[in-house]
Amino acid sequence: MPELPEVEVIRRDLEKEVVGRSIRSVEVRNTKNAMRVIRRHRRRRDLEDPLAGTTVMAVDRRGKYLVFHLDADLALVVHLGMSGQLLQSEPDAGYENHTHVVFDLADGGQLRYVDPRTFGEMFLTTKGEDGEVKELRRLGLDPLENQLTWQHFSKFLSDHKMKLKSLLMDQRFVAGIGNIYSDEILYLAGLHPSRGCDTLSDTQVRRLYRAMQEVLQEAIRHRGTSADDEQYRDLYGAAGDHRGFLQVYQREGQPCRRCRTPIQRGRWSNRSTYFCPKCQV
Repeated sequence: MPELPEVEVIRRDLEKEVVGRSIRSVEVRNTKNAMRVIRRHRRRRDLEDPLAGTTVMAVDRRGKYLVFHLDADLALVVHLGMSGQLLQSEPDAGYENHTHVVFDLADGGQLRYVDPRTFGEMFLTTKGEDGEVKELRRLGLDPLENQLTWQHFSKFLSDHKMKLKSLLMDQRFVAGIGNIYSDEILYLAGLHPSRGCDTLSDTQVRRLYRAMQEVLQEAIRHRGTSADDEQYRDLYGAAGDHRGFLQVYQREGQPCRRCRTPIQRGRWSNRSTYFCPKCQV
């Protein structure tokens, strides 16, 4: 599943390529699962008609969600799910399999939503007076935004009695971290995934906070991680480059880059979890 770094890469690409452009028309294609992608709407027209003629004013990210801010106080929200892709394309290019939604841009070019597994979604909504999307208010703070200070992070940890791995992946706590980067963050911080988050010293909290920033920023610099299936692609159809920089994720049995102990794989919250049994305590 695309996590915060992958979604942020796409957001930055969209900011360069789409902001300021008008949407001439939208087609929710007659594919088998297209209505599952727009499942919050009853009919194709409920998405297609209001979007026609709107202009993209900005593109934000809330956790793993992309938010297209449109004129007329509308917002288009997109979640890529497990396998969703937003791809820039020319109108005369053939459709990839599982292309469910096509945006025709007024000055040429298209934006296409492709999703083989259709766990992703998109929906149109009206923004509140504060400009926020009410459907996303449940999300926690963004790990890369300034409002998540070390002091705020420390208080959040001490107020919960969950395992570190589970808490990092809880979107109500911090939004955008999933299975890949929770493992990488905990490795860099030297903390075991099963460690209780209320058992950390101040030094360990600082290490975890710093690791979260560093891991996510590094992954963004490498344009995200494409796993074995390479279903994550950026706006231009390219795979991410960060996989070769992963320290523990999907490295079971390979030597730890610090101490040479074989990386182990366990299960927490029904997810495969990778860690070094010696470096992480």
